[in-house]
Amino acid sequence: MIQSIETTGKTTEDALKAALAELGLTRDEVSVEIVTMPKSGFFGIGAVPAKLRVSFDDGRPEPQTAPEREKKPAAEKKPAPAKNPGSEKKPAAAKAPKAKAPAAAPARAPESAPRPAGSREEEAETFLRGLLERMGVECTIAIAPREGGGMDITLDGENMGAVIGRKGETLDAIQHLVNYTVNRGSDKHMHINVDAEGYRSKREETLVNLAHKMAAKVLKYKRSMAFEPMNSYERHVIHTALQDVEGVSTNSIGTEPNRRVVVNYERPAGESAEPPRRDRGRRERNRSGRSDRPAAPKPAPAEETEDRTAAPVEETAYVAPPPPPEDYTPPVKNKPQAREWC
Repeated sequence: MIQSIETTGKTTEDALKAALAELGLTRDEVSVEIVTMPKSGFFGIGAVPAKLRVSFDDGRPEPQTAPEREKKPAAEKKPAPAKNPGSEKKPAAAKAPKAKAPAAAPARAPESAPRPAGSREEEAETFLRGLLERMGVECTIAIAPREGGGMDITLDGENMGAVIGRKGETLDAIQHLVNYTVNRGSDKHMHINVDAEGYRSKREETLVNLAHKMAAKVLKYKRSMAFEPMNSYERHVIHTALQDVEGVSTNSIGTEPNRRVVVNYERPAGESAEPPRRDRGRRERNRSGRSDRPAAPKPAPAEETEDRTAAPVEETAYVAPPPPPEDYTPPVKNKPQAREWC
């Protein structure tokens, strides 16, 4: 029987260690669900500890309450026909709707009926049903063969947002788990694609449109551009969408989970390595301090003409100043003095 306990800790690892120590089990024997993520708060104010719900199987059989309830009305109805033989048809009429009700409730039963026992389809469906039950999601599971080998699994129902997750991260994780479970211990690998409400087809259409827009920008500006980090499936869609576009090529750089696609510009033969820029001349002029306007012409120097009619300049002799008087004292530095002797 499946049981669960809730533990808290400063971090999720501390809470998990506390739960395993309390149960005396290992990590592989339990399933963990994060109820509350830890928050450090501001200087310890408003801090929230991590809270986990750890589920485990205690080995005891689950109590079967439903079959016991069905047996009690059947036991009460058996002595009724002995007292009144004419009412034997009434129990048959009462049992008819009960037989129809269980057949109408499990609408997903016909999907798993044709699965051959021990096949990979049955194994994938069994694993998915158990996983979705733990997630609290009820949906239908449709399995179809894929062209060229493989398997396509489509999930349809309510609350598919919890199955898809942010940018399909939860859906990718579910697909990875299904592929690992089905192909474990098998020599031949089978690729299994898991989709929910047509999310992958819509996402693929969006990525193809985005790839063509990015290629148009690369051809316009003639330089390489990179996408945001994507998973391997989305990178494959980008590579496939641009493999036939002339003038561009694609490659992936970086490491997971920050690996991204780069769209490179392929220069045709005869094109220069660096296209001319319109503002290059302006930048060079700004750096050198020159302008585009032509310099104003300098005025021509006036011609020197000899005026022969002007009167000759008379040369005067230098007259020395008179000597200072005998009682004259030179002025003190930085102090004005009257110069009467001048």
